[in-house]
Amino acid sequence: MSGFHPSCVLYFKQEKAVKKSVKRNIAIGAVIGILAGAAIVIYLFNMPQRDVQATKTDFSLAASTVVNEYLSNADSANEKYLQEDGDSKILAVKGQIYSITEDLKHQKVILLKDSAEKAGVSCTFTSETNAHVSSLLPGETVTIKGVIRSGAGYDEDLDLYENVIMEKCDIIK
Repeated sequence: MSGFHPSCVLYFKQEKAVKKSVKRNIAIGAVIGILAGAAIVIYLFNMPQRDVQATKTDFSLAASTVVNEYLSNADSANEKYLQEDGDSKILAVKGQIYSITEDLKHQKVILLKDSAEKAGVSCTFTSETNAHVSSLLPGETVTIKGVIRSGAGYDEDLDLYENVIMEKCDIIK
């Protein structure tokens, strides 16, 4: 650079410093972005779950009522039983036990349904509430508290009715 004018040398040094500063600022911004993203993920992962059993019940109704509401008009049933944020309101559903099974996660599942009905309410218990099912038998009438995961419907392709699915369930005594 000895053949360059001193002001050109100064310009090149300043340009190098600006490029270095821009690269440093981009790196700092990327690190801050990664840390903020990680903090959000950690917060969402550790966010406390809603305690359905400790919360007040929004609706108490018969299993056949909620099934018929979904089969007749799923949109209005969703408006009634779902909150604006998409979470289900808490329901206490009373019905006759049609069957008691266990899912792949070893959670008890009770189907509330009369034999004459097309669909019922499938209630999935949690690992904490599984033990409350052990003394129950098909044919008994029980009230189960939980939240709706999906409503009843009719599948034309399979020509069968789908049950209302509730989760985080427990027996109300």
